[in-house]
Amino acid sequence: MEQTTSEKILDIAQSLVVAGGYNGFSYADISEAVGIRKASIHHHFPTKAELVQVLVDRYTQRAESGLRSLREHVPGPVDQLQAYLNYWQKCILDATEPFCVCAMLAAEIQMLPAPVATHVRRHFENLAAWLASVLKTGAEQRLFRLSGTPEQEAQILMACVHGAMLSARALGDPSLFAAIVGPQVARLKA
Repeated sequence: MEQTTSEKILDIAQSLVVAGGYNGFSYADISEAVGIRKASIHHHFPTKAELVQVLVDRYTQRAESGLRSLREHVPGPVDQLQAYLNYWQKCILDATEPFCVCAMLAAEIQMLPAPVATHVRRHFENLAAWLASVLKTGAEQRLFRLSGTPEQEAQILMACVHGAMLSARALGDPSLFAAIVGPQVARLKA
């Protein structure tokens, strides 16, 4: 199935956001990469804020779909959590998605247009809720040993995952992701 122009624009915008954040790209960069005029991009996305808001919504919907799929197809909370972490480890190792779009945007949250910031926060809230539910189920089954509430542990784990992405990127060593996240998961396992 052939990609629409809007999808191509969003894909390029996503790679540019991952590489340099909200202020690290312009419509000229997208125009060059997609091979269309800037006016054509404005036809699809009148403003950069609208473009990035749609991008964050698409990213969040895909993440929610992936997390739902883990819940439905991966048995047990320990394996669900590991599958989530394995996804990021693979993406970082093979550079298919070396950094979370929303984590990159969260680093700039104070400079983002308000609607974009709201959508970035929603992504984090959704991810934290999923992680908390997995941890809660695992704790109820005596598979996880939590030091705090499932919600607190979810925030810690989420920060660990995004921090591990950052360290792997900053030091140019994709293997750091597993080295950082592994002990955190080991701590949770009962």
